[in-house]
Amino acid sequence: MSRYLLAKVARAVFVVWAAYTLSFILLYLLPVNAIDLLFDPTDLATTTAAAKRQIAAYYGFNKPAIVQYFERLGDAFRGDLGLSVQSGKPVWYAIGSVIEPTLVLAVCALVVAVCIAFGIAFLASRTRFRWLANLLQSIPPATVSVPVFLIGLVLIQVFSFNLGWFPPTGDSGLVSLVLPVVTLAIPVSGPIAQLLTDSFLRELEAPYVMTAVAKGATRSWVLSREVFRNASLPALTIAGVIFGNLLAGSVIVETIYSRPGMGRLTELSVGTKDIPVIQGIVVVSAILFALGNLAVDLIYPLLDPRLKARIASQ
Repeated sequence: MSRYLLAKVARAVFVVWAAYTLSFILLYLLPVNAIDLLFDPTDLATTTAAAKRQIAAYYGFNKPAIVQYFERLGDAFRGDLGLSVQSGKPVWYAIGSVIEPTLVLAVCALVVAVCIAFGIAFLASRTRFRWLANLLQSIPPATVSVPVFLIGLVLIQVFSFNLGWFPPTGDSGLVSLVLPVVTLAIPVSGPIAQLLTDSFLRELEAPYVMTAVAKGATRSWVLSREVFRNASLPALTIAGVIFGNLLAGSVIVETIYSRPGMGRLTELSVGTKDIPVIQGIVVVSAILFALGNLAVDLIYPLLDPRLKARIASQ
């Protein structure tokens, strides 16, 4: 088990390091001079070379790229992601002030997505009407194919402007959280529902299910008592990836609903060319993604005795 744990932790560290390295290359090396990105294009022509050199020295851009990389990597390893170009405050301060609303939005959306997915999978597996089962199984691909921004706009039009049930924008409590959560949950629920439906239908053909039915158990009882746990394990494997999709989708959702969070901070940082904050957001998102996958990897052996036995035999 210790070897399994070390391997998963090493993979998580590698993901964070890879995200940091790729973001450094894209933000500091591949574009035009990084100094030029710090100035407004309209002011760039009037900026003197002396001012550019001063800014380059202040941010360390005047050093060789390999030196910049290892210096910034060492600072990041110690928890220092640099200073925001726009505010002059530490990047951790800028991200820390908005990460809570994004995590609340992502966790709530994940809960709603799982509920939607389980509802679709349970009904599609329980019904004996083939047309209804086909209809329910066609819902997950449809949810994935619809863009997040279109879902948000439709929900705002229907539930805010037409019905007036929820506010269209802002962050004024639980009521204002409903539409963003549903907007983010609908496309995410598709892959989970598809995987759960396939798992449910496959488990229903297993010998232990036939034995339970032969003893007089109903289809609903078999689904909720016998099939539920075994069929849910494959869906757990994509939980980390799903959480990463939620973080990515929060950029669009928070922009649509004008909510504070990492999505809005990303939009503002890209608009103002705040390179340290952009890289900080990438690194923090990679950390959250890696932690989510690590948690799944650690929980899975506890739920699946077969994996636990295979790990113990290695």
